[in-house]
Amino acid sequence: MSSQGTLAGMPSKLFRATPTRLTTWLDCPRRYRFTYLDRPPPQKGPPWAHNTLGAAVHVALADWWRLPLERRTVSTAGALLDRAWRTDGFRDTGQAEQWRVRCRTMVERYVARLDPSEEPRGVERTVSMVYGRMALSGRVDRIDERADGELVVVDYKTGRHLLTVDDARSSLALAVYAAAASRTLRRPCRRVELHHLPTGGVVAWDHDQRSIERHLGRADDIAGECVAADAAFAAGRSGDEEFPPRPSAQCAWCDFRPACPEGRAHVPDRAPWSGLAELPPD
Repeated sequence: MSSQGTLAGMPSKLFRATPTRLTTWLDCPRRYRFTYLDRPPPQKGPPWAHNTLGAAVHVALADWWRLPLERRTVSTAGALLDRAWRTDGFRDTGQAEQWRVRCRTMVERYVARLDPSEEPRGVERTVSMVYGRMALSGRVDRIDERADGELVVVDYKTGRHLLTVDDARSSLALAVYAAAASRTLRRPCRRVELHHLPTGGVVAWDHDQRSIERHLGRADDIAGECVAADAAFAAGRSGDEEFPPRPSAQCAWCDFRPACPEGRAHVPDRAPWSGLAELPPD
């Protein structure tokens, strides 16, 4: 799928997009401007403990798969979690230690259900493709190859939200990852899975070509809006008309709350560790 030309015989410049960039624009144009256009960006608020937790788990699992087969043990996975652990965003060292122990158990339980000999096709793998006006790319937590030879996109989740099949079906990011993995690795990829480590649950969706095309078409439409917004910013139009705030419940977790009075007015401040409070207990 080639891009349209701006002049006869001259292709237009592709918009470099990631699923995160596209969904940031959809969620809140002001946050999009803060994140991708303002230089320097506004000062962020304090780190969130749930993000610290999620990062440590992702690093530990990626490092585990990169080990030689004989070292892929349950106890090694726990040690890798300990090594990746940080205390940013927690109330104090006591709370951080409590959650380190909980997360080590969570990672070990997850790894105990894996077959370490089933080598993934990719771990923290960047995949990419061109579609419409976009050069799309993204980094996938894991790409498996199942017995039928097809690829499967695996996305780790560590948050308190209990997942449903609709989360996998409706995810723009997962559909983009599947399409880009198929293009990059030249193998069919239709199945996407969300692995929820706190509960051990897995929800999955099997896309067909029509559903992948719907997601890619939607992504291309969003990219068109981003291109127009980027051009407005480059022309010096950076106000609320082009980049309006879009207050929602997500404002409670926005890194740019200090720079957004509308977001602060919409929902009260939360403690940096409040995203942990409703995670299922061990």
